[in-house]
Amino acid sequence: MNRTTPGTSDCPWNCTIDPAVRQTGFLPCFAVIGTVLAALAMSAVIICAVVGNVLVVVSVCRFERLRVTANFFIVSLATADLLVAVLVMPFNASQEIAGRWLFGRIACDLFNANDVLFSTASLLHLCCISTDRFIAITDPFHYESRMSTRRVAVMLCCAWGASALLSHLPIQLGWYTTDAHADTDANVCTFIVNKVYCLVSSGISFWIPTIVMLFTYYRIFSEARRQEHQIHKLCCEAAAMSLKPVAQLAPPGGNGTNQAERKRLQQQQQRKMRREHKAARTLGIIMGGFLCCWLPFFIWYITQTMCGDACSTPPLVVSTLFWIGYFNSALNPVIYAFFNRDFRHAFNRLLFRRLRCRRRRPRGPEADWLAGALPSDSRSRNSHPSITGSVNNTPCLARTHASYEAVK
Repeated sequence: MNRTTPGTSDCPWNCTIDPAVRQTGFLPCFAVIGTVLAALAMSAVIICAVVGNVLVVVSVCRFERLRVTANFFIVSLATADLLVAVLVMPFNASQEIAGRWLFGRIACDLFNANDVLFSTASLLHLCCISTDRFIAITDPFHYESRMSTRRVAVMLCCAWGASALLSHLPIQLGWYTTDAHADTDANVCTFIVNKVYCLVSSGISFWIPTIVMLFTYYRIFSEARRQEHQIHKLCCEAAAMSLKPVAQLAPPGGNGTNQAERKRLQQQQQRKMRREHKAARTLGIIMGGFLCCWLPFFIWYITQTMCGDACSTPPLVVSTLFWIGYFNSALNPVIYAFFNRDFRHAFNRLLFRRLRCRRRRPRGPEADWLAGALPSDSRSRNSHPSITGSVNNTPCLARTHASYEAVK
């Protein structure tokens, strides 16, 4: 077996040796294979983020059942994640594959500003969602008045406005970096910040909102545990009432009707509590995924900035930390699909409507969800174009709805 000497290679490919590759000590062919695998992985993350977040936005726009106040935050979050996948990931991937920046100095500043903008907006949206869920669980009777459409719009504007002030303003004006790195080579796009900007940006973008979310979510879990005991108590009372003789359930004076009404209200309250708890669980999974994706990056971000040149980090580690953070933009839609029934049915309707219509008709929870998505007043077949256009133009959905009505 022949030994490879510096500057030569015995691999079957026509590998060219770059000086930077020679300095790493790896064979050129391994560098090519690593670049190909990295390109495939980055492409997969970009495609998953685009497809998943587009599904979230389209689902809320097309299905009336999903057009609730809480989902306004989810749509805005999906928009931020979609912009990360479209305006940030491709530029970072091109730099990783080409080994240099290809778009000039102005585009580099714009790329860095968009990176900070959409990442900050994503976390601030999660903070808004945690506040929304906290109010929905701790004060459900005043939720609609406290979280009105106008107030939600103000919260969303504040989240996007704060993200823009933290990103584009200091980066475009050059306040974020040090004097030594103010003017760098146009072929290199690095994000080197000064200590003041590091503390301010990481605090507003990550640490303060994360502390707020952890505290809020702890309160949500505490309230959810208390309400869980109430649900168990209501279930026991309902079971005890169902075992009583009919004469005891309906004594003279109409108490039987009052007891039946009380039982119905208890069942409605149980269903409402269970829905809120599922939403809180989904929020916890989303927040946990975000922390797992971005916490390593922000630890490195502060350590590297404060330590300076004394703390050297391999470029491969830095790229990995960035892309683990970007992966969160593709993770949120997956969480919705697996842990939220309404979004799961909406995704299925958008992706597999034709196939499911040909093979079978929906049954069980899916049929109930479709019935809830259709208009309840007179069950008209030609007055609800918000799902897939006019029902007359979608015979599959019309037949499904007619079958559901026949069962009823």
